[in-house]
Amino acid sequence: MAGSVSGSRTGHDAPAGRGSAASGWTVFAAVMMIFGGAMAILEGISAIAKDNVFVTTQNYVFQFSLTGWGWVHLILGIVVVLAGCALFTGALWARAVGVLLAGLLAVANFLWLPYYPFWSIVLIAINIFIIWALCSPQRDART
Repeated sequence: MAGSVSGSRTGHDAPAGRGSAASGWTVFAAVMMIFGGAMAILEGISAIAKDNVFVTTQNYVFQFSLTGWGWVHLILGIVVVLAGCALFTGALWARAVGVLLAGLLAVANFLWLPYYPFWSIVLIAINIFIIWALCSPQRDART
């Protein structure tokens, strides 16, 4: 066998590598979780540092302190970014945590609608795509 080393397989053809790295929709979900988490962190910092940036709606069903919601978005955003990074390993627990956190972030953005409607709708859509990507069945590209 000229040009190849027998007995040493690396990359995608190695049996030990099967299932050890994320691929396809999981990578998409991981990137989107990192993006969505970063946006939640920025929302949180904005609400904590200068809560007069956001417009408050009168007589809305949900009445919350902007500073309190800023802390919720900041903490949730940090956890979502970390979970998005963990998704790159392809671990099943990271997928389950990703679905849970994307759902929580979607709810948080729904409650954030009166303060920043357009961006909240965008982030809700991103979180729905994340949940869909993580719940879609995984297929091996080689079969």
